[in-house]
Amino acid sequence: MIDISKLKHQESGNFFLLAGPCVIESEEVVDTTAKELKRISDLLRIPLVLKGSFKKANRSRVNSFTGIGDIKALEILKSVGERYDLPIVTDIHETTDAQLAAQYVDILQIPAFLCRQTDLLVAAAKTGKYVNIKKGQFLNGESMRFAAQKVIDAGNDKVMLTERGNSFGYQDLVVDYRNLVAMRDTGCPVILDITHSLQQPNQSSGVTGGNPELIETIAKAGIAVGVDGIFMETHPNPAVAKSDGANMLPLEKAEQLLTRLVKLRQTVNTL
Repeated sequence: MIDISKLKHQESGNFFLLAGPCVIESEEVVDTTAKELKRISDLLRIPLVLKGSFKKANRSRVNSFTGIGDIKALEILKSVGERYDLPIVTDIHETTDAQLAAQYVDILQIPAFLCRQTDLLVAAAKTGKYVNIKKGQFLNGESMRFAAQKVIDAGNDKVMLTERGNSFGYQDLVVDYRNLVAMRDTGCPVILDITHSLQQPNQSSGVTGGNPELIETIAKAGIAVGVDGIFMETHPNPAVAKSDGANMLPLEKAEQLLTRLVKLRQTVNTL
């Protein structure tokens, strides 16, 4: 499991959960989401890490929402995390982001498109924080051992790997569950991103689409394969979310989904 003191319920045998809104829009959205996820995680005894991007650097259009300001967003993440006693994960995009974000969060996440950026991986490693590397849409699971090794060689063995689908044509993604097995062979905790895996990128509108109705299907398959963790983005009202609303899970559906996944995990644990 993950050696973070604030991560509760690690003795439960459940998967751990990285969940929250795509990007920090306001403290109200983060607080509402964290409060509900905390309630559910305590009820179901799921180890929970609150997720939120303090900025979104990778956007299709120049006028797409990128954030409310780096420091402001990071302070909101830290404040809400302390309020509910939750560890925090956020994305970084540049080497200078690593030291900045590390002052506020517990896990630094490397976006999929940047998983081969050596300087970024090394900068994240040198903070001493956990580093969650998302597998590039252009890579197979075996290739991710090299990304993990970069962090380890920089003196940090606290590495996690996340599957988020592979590019399928120009406007779709597909999850190859063999990648989860291959990444598990690295010895790192393996996570399945059940929302970004359902994106439909590169739409003509410049706004990413998605298939959120398949979130439960993707998640159940991941639990059956034996993933260590689940990553999902959720929002009180995805229809008005400023980023990735098309593939986020409505917050009101989180308890039902996670209840089913916990039951499935309990079955898998007996096999």
